[in-house]
Amino acid sequence: MDETIPFKNLYSREYQGHKKKVHSVAWNCTGTKLASGSVDQTARIWHIEPHGHGKVKDIELKGHTDSVDQLCWDPKHADLIATASGDKTVRLWDARSGKCSQQAELSGENINITFKPDGTHIAVGNRDDELTILDVRKFKALHKRKFNYEVNEIAWNVTGDMFFLTTGNGTVEVLAYPSLQAVDTLMAHTAGCYCIAIDPLGRYFAVGSADSLVSLWNIKEMLCVRTFTKLEWPVRTVSFNHTGEYIASASEDLFIDISNVQTGRSVHQIPCRAAMNSVEWNPKYNLLAYAGDDKNKYQADEGVFRIFGFESA
Repeated sequence: MDETIPFKNLYSREYQGHKKKVHSVAWNCTGTKLASGSVDQTARIWHIEPHGHGKVKDIELKGHTDSVDQLCWDPKHADLIATASGDKTVRLWDARSGKCSQQAELSGENINITFKPDGTHIAVGNRDDELTILDVRKFKALHKRKFNYEVNEIAWNVTGDMFFLTTGNGTVEVLAYPSLQAVDTLMAHTAGCYCIAIDPLGRYFAVGSADSLVSLWNIKEMLCVRTFTKLEWPVRTVSFNHTGEYIASASEDLFIDISNVQTGRSVHQIPCRAAMNSVEWNPKYNLLAYAGDDKNKYQADEGVFRIFGFESA
């Protein structure tokens, strides 16, 4: 790769299979499989070879009766994946067989889901601003908490002893884990905070907001280090690459921004045709999966996602 201009001369490939728009894309821990969750009520698993070309096989995960809004892989197991749906269930699947191995009925429409880094717990947020922590082995709720403010994306830190909630008030609520006691309220943005990403090296976290900014926070000091200002619309999704050098962010702007974490400068933009819902870097390679509200010429959902970073189209 040309060191002077990162991400130059790289291509995106398109993956078709869903019948309606894709809400969420996520890589497994080995970076060999990508999952996509869609409004068409399914999730799909795709085998991706970073340097390969051939036809990509996909497996369909069927069973949800409403939109699959977010999904996340077990950080310790390359074939276990959890899905959150508007049908009020959370399901755990085996990505080899495509079978659902566990299912939990929760109280509301689930929109956010994340695994604890050691793979033991799953946190789920719903449309009623309720947080549920599930024990993965028993697949039963350990804690439930209702918040009196809008709760958006949620995340654990790398060590799993801190838990972050992004809120509609422009704050990030920092809780101790597992006690869920409040540790800090960070006045992060002037408008709602929508999304959060944790630096894989554990130094920072990044927050995307309706004010169109992405803020970068030092996790030890809980201080804002810098902001990324390239986007002009509410930031819906953020992701750090595997080395922690780059951050991708996206919105209703018709490009995905890739910026240098240390300098705050934008180094590349990936053009896109619609607002983006989900961007996620591969945990081993500089491959960025992204999915949004793409429509065909008849204004129907395309149901595609793309991966940027290949050396050929």
